Amino acid sequence: MLKKITKLTRIVLLFVWNKSTWQTILKNGAILFMSYENLKLCFYFFGGLGLLLYGMHIMAEGLQKMAGSQMKRILSALTRNKLMAVLVGIFVTGFIHSSTAVSVMLVGFVNAGLMNLSQAFGVIMGAQTGTTVTSWMISSAEWLKGLELINLSTLAPICVGLGSCMILFSKKERIKQAGVIIIGFGILFMGINEIIDSCEPLSNSRKVKDIFKIMGKNPILGFLSGIFVSALLHSSAASMGILQSLASLGLVPWNSAVYIIMGDNIGTCVTAIISSIGTSRNAKATAYMHFLFNFIGSIIFGTTSMIFFTFHRNIGLRSIGLTQISIIHSVFNIATTIILYPLSEYVTKLALFLVGKEKERNKKNGLDIRILENPGFAIEVCLKEILNMGNMALKNLKLAKISLVDKKNYSQEILDREKEIDELDHEIRKYLVKICNTSGVDKKENKFLTSLFYVVTDIERIGDHCENMADIYKFKSENDLEFNEKSKNDLSKIFDMTIECVENTLNALENDDKNIAAKTIILEENIDILEEKLREENITVLSNNSCDPKTSVAFLDIITNLERVSDHALNISQVVLRYKKINNLDVLKKEYNF
Repeated sequence: MLKKITKLTRIVLLFVWNKSTWQTILKNGAILFMSYENLKLCFYFFGGLGLLLYGMHIMAEGLQKMAGSQMKRILSALTRNKLMAVLVGIFVTGFIHSSTAVSVMLVGFVNAGLMNLSQAFGVIMGAQTGTTVTSWMISSAEWLKGLELINLSTLAPICVGLGSCMILFSKKERIKQAGVIIIGFGILFMGINEIIDSCEPLSNSRKVKDIFKIMGKNPILGFLSGIFVSALLHSSAASMGILQSLASLGLVPWNSAVYIIMGDNIGTCVTAIISSIGTSRNAKATAYMHFLFNFIGSIIFGTTSMIFFTFHRNIGLRSIGLTQISIIHSVFNIATTIILYPLSEYVTKLALFLVGKEKERNKKNGLDIRILENPGFAIEVCLKEILNMGNMALKNLKLAKISLVDKKNYSQEILDREKEIDELDHEIRKYLVKICNTSGVDKKENKFLTSLFYVVTDIERIGDHCENMADIYKFKSENDLEFNEKSKNDLSKIFDMTIECVENTLNALENDDKNIAAKTIILEENIDILEEKLREENITVLSNNSCDPKTSVAFLDIITNLERVSDHALNISQVVLRYKKINNLDVLKKEYNF
């Protein structure tokens, strides 16, 4: 793939490289920067750009916090159909203000096995439409231009002041979060205003207009300019903001704007492609699908634009406005979505072809750091791995029963899987810490994350008790011990009850089902009663010298381990019940209609 890209780059450079073209650009650029005043304006320009980017960041962070647990519903909606995935893509990108960030998260989702390629491409299509929200926000500068009281100069400080008051004087968390969003708007507007002000002295510059005219005449150069700026800033929204700021001063003609917009959309794919390095084949294909969407759209609309501007040269040379840029940006993304929606299966296959055939890595878990951009999704991924860990412990419990009751040796498989459980336990804990340290986590999510630490501990202890029972099997085999028929039946009964208890608690955790969690508590109480009864019977038999002491000790160790497994299942169920204290089982049965 790298060889293909290198070859394509050489062809493009040969096409673009025109001595007189580059001489004009470099000469005009050098003259612009040689002036002290213009150099000072560059500093203001970069300051404005910084405010624009920071405002977008603060706004997205605030919106994510306000969304909170709603992200779980968004994720479940993705599994329904492709159209729903498109709508979710529009919604999420409208919140985050960056299709790049969404694409990077998608790479993480697919790498984690949380989403398939069809769903991912649906979100990508929606994300491209969602990213136009920022462009329309910037266009508001043009609509407010004629109003003295409501324009960027007055609106920006009002937003910052209002947001600050909401954060400082309100005790309600949601109002504070709304304040953060409003401050983000204010800083974003300040950035736009600063960029426009810094470029205003250049509004009558012939040299700047000549540079944009060259880009209009040479589409490939316009494409490359858009790609470079968007890739450098890791945001097509920020790149569009710069273009719109320059357009507001009448510096940008229609033809160069169209080609730069196409390049912006392609440049925004670079970050996702880089982030896919070292991931699974499907995750890499996700990044390539993002690239293909924009590349195919650019080819279609770029070719159409070149033909149009050839026959309507005067239109191409006219100055473009902010709102017109937003319209072109929106039409490009919406039309490309309409064209590629029925062809999504072929785009997916093409992306897989570009990635090439490669051996799938043995992925230990789906705890992908790319998903940390959105804590709501990261918690879902973490919960999925905790349930995976729980099912591994459950598998060991079932194998322990087969080994000890049916005398089939699975002890080594249990011990090997226990090592995997311990490794996963370590990775999940590290990931939980990372989520807790993410700025977008609210108090409710933080409380839930804390409870997950205890859940992981309980599952790891269940695995340890299964390991103990594997050791008991080895002890039993080495000493040639045999349980009588009654002991086997008793063990089989308490094993089945314990297995059911663990199955119920994992099901309750997965579906946040309080009824199943309550049933687990009742079942655990019955296991305690049975364990005590079997212990007393075994001690009575042992005191009468009716059985081998070693066999008796092995039996007691097994039921003790099983009773403790049920205790850990009880702890997990209490997490689902939000640590509601259950002191009276009759009250519990009445509350949950048992």
